[in-house]
Amino acid sequence: MTDLAAPSPKRTYDALLQDVEEGLRSGRFKTGDQLPGERILAEKYGISRASVREAMRILDVVGVIRSPSGAGPKSGAVIVSEPSAGLSSTLRLHIASSRLAVKDIVETRILLETWAAQAGAQHDNPQGIQRAREHLVAMDDPDIDYETFHKMDAQFHLALSALAGNTVIDTVMDSLSGSIRGYIKDALVSLGERHIVLAKLRAQHHAIFDAVEAKNGSLAADLLRNHIVWLYEQTANAHS
Repeated sequence: MTDLAAPSPKRTYDALLQDVEEGLRSGRFKTGDQLPGERILAEKYGISRASVREAMRILDVVGVIRSPSGAGPKSGAVIVSEPSAGLSSTLRLHIASSRLAVKDIVETRILLETWAAQAGAQHDNPQGIQRAREHLVAMDDPDIDYETFHKMDAQFHLALSALAGNTVIDTVMDSLSGSIRGYIKDALVSLGERHIVLAKLRAQHHAIFDAVEAKNGSLAADLLRNHIVWLYEQTANAHS
């Protein structure tokens, strides 16, 4: 008879993490609330201040709190809600360790972004369309630097995805984009012929935007798929 694996030992800071989770779920904690300082938390949960700091680091990394700077009665961590930041950091680390393949990230992005384009094209959202247009116009600036272009590129795609009105999709798309943004930027830089690459990307972006604005979701999805595949092929060749 096979012995059952022993349960993992409970970490000293687990009670604090669980209480924060339960507090957020119940509404006892809300965005903008300040948690008590280290000493108070250590006394409340019967753990060391080192364990409190470890719990705070975990909550900071996953985007649940913003760590304080300085000391004093108002130096406790503040509850925030930045899930994409935590997901993006996690994905980047696992991509770097080769646990997650860039190809798989790209395929997931295609799946989500094409769905969002079709759903978003059916919604009336003039403000969302205007945000996407502003990023498009910014990328058309002939004097734009590569760093700014790629930031606007990411924001353009996120603005289009946001038209679908699904906050989970927004969060996942933001994290997927952030996880490979540096990889894509470095690869495109290594290709050379900057003006040719940017001209191609601008043309693709404008065609995608025009399809979404015209509420042609199927065309927008096809154009997005072709755009993402083309971009991945360029970066894959540069890294090979």
